[in-house]
Amino acid sequence: MSSPAPQIWTIRRVLDWTRARFEKEAIDSARLTAELLLAHTLTTQRVKLYMDLDRPLVADELSAFRALIQRRLSGEPTQYLVGHREFYGRRFAVDARVLIPRPETELLVEAVLRGLPKDAPRRVLDLCTGSGCIAVSVAKERPLAELIATDLSPDALQVAKANAEALGVSDRVRFIEGDLLGPLANGARFDAIVSNPPYIRTAELGSLQREVQREPRLALDGGEDGLDLVRRIVEGALAFLEPGGRLALEIGDEEGDAVKALLARAGYHEVAIEQDYARLDRLALALAPL
Repeated sequence: MSSPAPQIWTIRRVLDWTRARFEKEAIDSARLTAELLLAHTLTTQRVKLYMDLDRPLVADELSAFRALIQRRLSGEPTQYLVGHREFYGRRFAVDARVLIPRPETELLVEAVLRGLPKDAPRRVLDLCTGSGCIAVSVAKERPLAELIATDLSPDALQVAKANAEALGVSDRVRFIEGDLLGPLANGARFDAIVSNPPYIRTAELGSLQREVQREPRLALDGGEDGLDLVRRIVEGALAFLEPGGRLALEIGDEEGDAVKALLARAGYHEVAIEQDYARLDRLALALAPL
């Protein structure tokens, strides 16, 4: 008897098999994840997979794709596997050195942009910049703005600098290593200060999704009540804001009342808490007194 013909792993078959495996293992967005990993393996775009569904994969492609599947099943985030994340309409490089940008943080960018005219120079400070997604996005949207971005992690700053260079704003975004406002010169003043600081309670870190636990703890751990860094920013930012300058913070969904009280006690004006797409508290906004 002749041996059975070997199975041919076409793009269609590979995607169907991977989606089913991811669904069985409760991987979020199973089909999308399969497409992203396969497109990365084949160095093509997701849409082009569907233009060539019957193309067989060669041995090296199958081997590389299987390795990505195993890494994803082990809990490694998809964004780290493919090396990028879309944010505010642009592609940002990300890896295990930085927090993965979330859609909710785009709302923080929009809140800052509301107070920055397009046709006038402004100075903006981004604290805990991570991948640089906030600072770079603001620089792209406001071509006359000058930005400073700080982060305690030198590894994160390497990623942020690369993103600023790739997106053409490295001449207007200055990155400084240091703890929040600490590395800034005395007398520095900004029209806006923005931050997506760590705001998860330390006790809750162990219950996060395993993918989130792969992200830098430094970018997640907000201390016992989640407000360690938020509190320091609120207390210190007034000395660096121009009169009427805006402070914009991303916060945890149960922290709105506490942060609002912190801002009011510190002397900020027009304090407001705004919600995200899920109608959960997500942004804290306030103005420095005139």
